[in-house]
Amino acid sequence: MNKELNKNLDRTTATKAYINEIRDQIIDKQAYKLFEDLRWIQLEDISPNKSDSFPTVLTGNGEKVLLIHGFDSCFLEYRRLAPVLKKNNKLIIPDLYGFGFCPRFPGKKYGFKYLMNHLNSVLKYFSRNQTIGVIGASMGGALALELARQNPEKVNKLLLLSPAGLVGKNPKISWPFNHWGAFFLSQPFVRRGLCRQAFADPTNSVGPAEEQIASIHLKVPGWQSSLADFAANGGVSDCGLPKPTQPLKIILGKYDRIIPKSEKEETNRIYNSIIEIATNSGHLPHLEQPKLVAEAWEKLKK
Repeated sequence: MNKELNKNLDRTTATKAYINEIRDQIIDKQAYKLFEDLRWIQLEDISPNKSDSFPTVLTGNGEKVLLIHGFDSCFLEYRRLAPVLKKNNKLIIPDLYGFGFCPRFPGKKYGFKYLMNHLNSVLKYFSRNQTIGVIGASMGGALALELARQNPEKVNKLLLLSPAGLVGKNPKISWPFNHWGAFFLSQPFVRRGLCRQAFADPTNSVGPAEEQIASIHLKVPGWQSSLADFAANGGVSDCGLPKPTQPLKIILGKYDRIIPKSEKEETNRIYNSIIEIATNSGHLPHLEQPKLVAEAWEKLKK
């Protein structure tokens, strides 16, 4: 147990050291501001070592809102929405288990059930006797739906932003292909291409700041192994049904080039009456049209 504890402490220490190293190199001022609000919290039922802690941004005042980022991303995904939304809300923005700046512990598994275990612990930690609203982007939208289904008494309303993983079933990618895939995803030309693909107007929207943030978490110790394990466990998929009981709205980017056409069509079929189209957005309405997203959230009644 002592050896395992020391390994976990080493990973946590190394991750915190990396954050301290890169903070002053952040180009985007809104991203830099979010780092100032980063806290490390201890969660129940995640690790046998009570000393383990997990990164979460806490900012703003008002009703609590949990923001869930997308695949292979981090809390910085909400850098443009947070300044608008925190005026009337207490924002809770964790890095998902096995993603972003979350420490990867040796021998741990990563996949859908582990993500949900982590999110349930976050919800338990912050909800106390209050209900919490949830916003989920891309893969985070699918996770938000499942979190709401599992916690009807704790989650009061939902907003999904270009949700991914609502329909279809992902294959489990076995070794060594899962590691090859993760290695391919780490290549600079791939990161640049995906970053540009995510925006409606990459020529005017994507520069050094966006490209930096898209890749900034790749040097967190254990990034490739956790991503490979996530792929081996099938990732996140088929989360669209059953519909949650809470009030729900979905915002889709008109120029989304990330979500496959068939998945967008099925999402429209299931949730048509509650979908709003962000006419100037691609896959990231919370980055491209943050005021529209904030207004939609405030209008959504519990």
